[in-house]
Amino acid sequence: QVQLVESGGGLVQAGGSLRLSCVASGRALSARKMGWFRQAPGQEREYVAALTWTDHSTYYADSVQGRFTISRDNAKKMVFLQMNSLKPEDTAVYYCAAAVATTSYNYWGQGTQVTDA
Repeated sequence: QVQLVESGGGLVQAGGSLRLSCVASGRALSARKMGWFRQAPGQEREYVAALTWTDHSTYYADSVQGRFTISRDNAKKMVFLQMNSLKPEDTAVYYCAAAVATTSYNYWGQGTQVTDA
């Protein structure tokens, strides 16, 4: 069983910051990589950032490069997304995802809402 639980979403004014958290349990603890995705109303889900567990590499979508930072806490089995200089177009439901025993993301959290105030 894999469980991913996100938290940290909320209302934020343009230019503000938020830190999203994702706690992993079960098989998610052996994920090859973990990532953050988002889905705005009426739009498809899009990739935001990713982190590979083996070599600590990080990757970002062009739209968030330089503003968002993905990181992890191995001891707490958590992944974070620090979001700075937020823009109205960052409004979306943000999902944590894990790739377990595969290169594709096959497990997803329930999402946390980030809204421009």
